[in-house]
Amino acid sequence: MTLSSVAPATGEALGTVAMASQHDVLTAVAEARAVQGLWAQLRLSDRARYMARAAQAVIDEADELVELICREQGRPRTEVEIGELLPAIETLQWLGEAGPRILSGERAALSRVLHPLTRARWSYEPLGVVAVLGPAAEPFATPLGDVAVALMAGNGVVLKPSPHAALSGARVARVFARAGLPPGLLQVVQGHAATGGALVEAPVAQVRFTGSALAGAKVLEECARGVKRVVAELGGTDAAIVCADANIARAVEGIAWGAFANAGQSGGSIERVYVLREVADELLAGLIARARALRVGDPSDPETEIGPLVGGERLGRVVELLDDAVAQGATLHCGGPVDVAGFSGAFCAPAVLAGVPAGARLAREEAPGPVVAVTVVDREEDAIAAANDSTLGLGASVWTADRYKGERIAQQLRVGMVWMNDHHVARSAPQLPWGGVHGSGIGRARGAIALRTCAEPKVVTWDPPRGKAFWWFPYDRALARTVRAVARLRSTRDADRERGLREGAAPALTVVARTMKSLRRR
Repeated sequence: MTLSSVAPATGEALGTVAMASQHDVLTAVAEARAVQGLWAQLRLSDRARYMARAAQAVIDEADELVELICREQGRPRTEVEIGELLPAIETLQWLGEAGPRILSGERAALSRVLHPLTRARWSYEPLGVVAVLGPAAEPFATPLGDVAVALMAGNGVVLKPSPHAALSGARVARVFARAGLPPGLLQVVQGHAATGGALVEAPVAQVRFTGSALAGAKVLEECARGVKRVVAELGGTDAAIVCADANIARAVEGIAWGAFANAGQSGGSIERVYVLREVADELLAGLIARARALRVGDPSDPETEIGPLVGGERLGRVVELLDDAVAQGATLHCGGPVDVAGFSGAFCAPAVLAGVPAGARLAREEAPGPVVAVTVVDREEDAIAAANDSTLGLGASVWTADRYKGERIAQQLRVGMVWMNDHHVARSAPQLPWGGVHGSGIGRARGAIALRTCAEPKVVTWDPPRGKAFWWFPYDRALARTVRAVARLRSTRDADRERGLREGAAPALTVVARTMKSLRRR
């Protein structure tokens, strides 16, 4: 069977790929595992060179990649350059530069009271084979980042791209093949949910998933059943808090971009805005004007700012949420479904609403399109409480001229990321962890923590091969009194420490003499 790739803007068939059966999935995992053992033996610096070569491959294939992603995903050409190409290059180059240092392991300084002669260190060992399930809305940079992190940590990888982005996902493997990656180490399996389910159930050591909360819940359930590590990013209903001292012109531009870039389909798009009453009219008027000015149309036109949604079902869901909000009293100032001459895709003009009641679905559910709801509040505390009133917690932004105020608000927001006077910063910065709390997922993509969660810490210690540790058998009263004295010496009270010295000196000498005697034996 084959899977067809279709351009969302026109319905044009772009190509086909072979769909993987359950047997194909198991074969792919086995083949990746067969090569992974040799890959794991490479020095970190050698793996890093493959990352640098892959970055160069992305640069060399930039024209083809932009054309393909633009057509297959519907993202505007300029935005593909900004949101797919540059983050992919940045991620690969950062892994090549920082990866060896992050994964090099560390020496541990142990207590010389309990471990006087022990030397200890830990290293990061590969997990084995990692499964990566990519999203439809960000079909290249996001799965490539997960693949690269897993490879840099010494793992084999099986990638299942979104069925809406089969060709873009396949290009991830081509980039690494061009970098000289050992054949078989990175496998690609194509298909729908059944293929993804088969991959999650396969004998993989970790699953890295980006997608909807519904699909993610099934992934998490299967990983729990199989006791597998999992990193899952399940989206969010990100909030922006606009304080009275904010630069409103910057806030309007930044919120418009954070809400409407990628037609509002990116994980972490702004969907809720809480603005202080003193500046609410100015912000709302500016946001409406900016939304109306954005150009909706042909994604291949470099001046287009809003392309089609990935699928018609997304537009249907957006319409449902808008209609429900309006029926419950909200005001739709602009936006909604729109026809674009010469194109059959599911286009949606950026929608700005005000007065969305708490009971509306839009106040609770993630909107898979360019939709933002503006709510006026009287106090910053009200904005924080409203932003936290969600089952999701991916990211949020705070717009203020006072950095310390912004940091105070950030501490109170129950999300994984807070950006001040910007939004989506971590998506294009591979040095920063990306991920959320609550229903937005588990674990982090990007950053040093992502590399380390793709590996298993292994502790190795060394003790001299003579004698025996003082706490080994046989036990006696002298050992018990010595250990109690050591505990008292660690007290914060002077009286306890004095008692430890007074009562522990004699038994400690006995234990030390016994230990030294054992060291002299062969």
